[in-house]
Amino acid sequence: MRSITGRVLDAMLTLIYPHACAVCGESVEARKDGIACDACWQKTRIFSGMETVCWKCGALAESDVEEEKRARVFCRRCDQDSFDVARAIGIYEGALRASILSLKKLPHISTRLVQLMFETQQREPLSFATRVVPVPLHAERLKERGFNQAAVLAQGLAKLAKLPIDETSVVRTVHTARHRVGMDAKARRESVHDAFQIMGPRLIRDERILLVDDVFTTGATVSSCAKALKDAGAAQVFVLTVARPLM
Repeated sequence: MRSITGRVLDAMLTLIYPHACAVCGESVEARKDGIACDACWQKTRIFSGMETVCWKCGALAESDVEEEKRARVFCRRCDQDSFDVARAIGIYEGALRASILSLKKLPHISTRLVQLMFETQQREPLSFATRVVPVPLHAERLKERGFNQAAVLAQGLAKLAKLPIDETSVVRTVHTARHRVGMDAKARRESVHDAFQIMGPRLIRDERILLVDDVFTTGATVSSCAKALKDAGAAQVFVLTVARPLM
């Protein structure tokens, strides 16, 4: 439960600095919710960990199976991807979508979003991770934006999970064009082929890496990054993103 002081501060901020929800336009009454109101957070589909998903990429399965069989569910579309397991907080909609779009403009994430990331990371097998690595931006894109949104997410998660964060061992050496809407999986994969290089293999070797990014679309970017990490000696590469589209 929130403290009395926290509730009073929220009430004062709502009165003095009213903040409209980025999803529905109603007032955001709690600071922890960030740019979306509690009602829109409640309407956004957040994974509980009990859904039937592809064990490898996390895509929702067409039908549910018994809990003991879930580790044997595979969509087969991700067979060639280099990561071991990928999971997302939820579906790219509502409060999650608004949070991601806001993060591309301002390097700030809400307490609620960080907590949801932590809860997702605490589920097996992501809970076995030993080091957090954000998907890097190319130097030109970083200069253009001013910050790396994946690093902002990774920093918040690493602090809560008490895991070391590594923002220097992986660099993006290929400046790819932004992925356009309608770009198919093959084109996305070609655009990020060999786009990453490991600068600190000693820090990566034998580690179970938790690779953090904002959105999992086709998995092309995180797969390319995971390949570089595996080639450098990483024992496993898990992926955690804020959201993924409903496919």
